[in-house]
Amino acid sequence: MKKLVEQIVATMEAIKVDIVKEGNKAAAARVRKATLDLEKLGKEYRKASIAEAKK
Repeated sequence: MKKLVEQIVATMEAIKVDIVKEGNKAAAARVRKATLDLEKLGKEYRKASIAEAKK
């Protein structure tokens, strides 16, 4: 679970760096891709947290 949280934080940091680059098409594409990755990580986190709660 700790590794998953670290991945979420790293993805958020990558988004923060690129999101401030207004007008930069490549940065916008990276942000869009990172948000898709973040969605996947969020689903994994939800599954992991439910599994931990059931223990």
